Amino acid sequence: MGHAIVIGASGGIGAALADRLADSHDVTRLSRSAEGLDVTDEASIAASLAPLPPVDLAFVATGILAPEGHAPEKALDAIDADAMARIFAVDAIGPALVLKHLAPKLTETARVGVLTARVGSIGDNRMGGWYSYRAAKAAANQIVHGAAIEIGRKRKNSVVVALHPGTVETPFTEGYKAKKVTAAQAAENLIGVLTGLDPSETGGFFDYAGERIEW
Repeated sequence: MGHAIVIGASGGIGAALADRLADSHDVTRLSRSAEGLDVTDEASIAASLAPLPPVDLAFVATGILAPEGHAPEKALDAIDADAMARIFAVDAIGPALVLKHLAPKLTETARVGVLTARVGSIGDNRMGGWYSYRAAKAAANQIVHGAAIEIGRKRKNSVVVALHPGTVETPFTEGYKAKKVTAAQAAENLIGVLTGLDPSETGGFFDYAGERIEW
């Protein structure tokens, strides 16, 4: 039985991923609310990941849509520098620091999925708005792509990718009218995609159905 880790395991998708992976892996669950992991604090990340055994499968399922008291911007004049910096700290720098400390723990055939979002695609952006969230997720995609190249030099059979989970029924998406899937179904989809990818596809950006998303 291999070892899996879920960063953000107290969230809707993260909890469902951890529960599903427990059927086939020993699972380490890490989150801010339960274990005190703060992805904006490198010391917290280092301390949380240091005790890990070799990791075969990892999901980074952290992120915020906007800081408390704020909402995604509908126009340029709604941009707030402090709010934007907070979103980048959680949604882009956080995953980068997790990958930094997770990389030495990965096995030769490790699979790593970082949950970003389709709205982070520059080519797919036809509506504008949501400046901070879109930009942070685009930055996270670039970080994942670069990390996949570096990790792949030492672990040629590894896969490190950005994943779009779709719109999932969680408190995060309350109030959005898009068609939603349950967290359990999203977890099943994401695990299926990540474990089904070939090492030649590392560094890519895929949706919950395994289809590539343009950058």
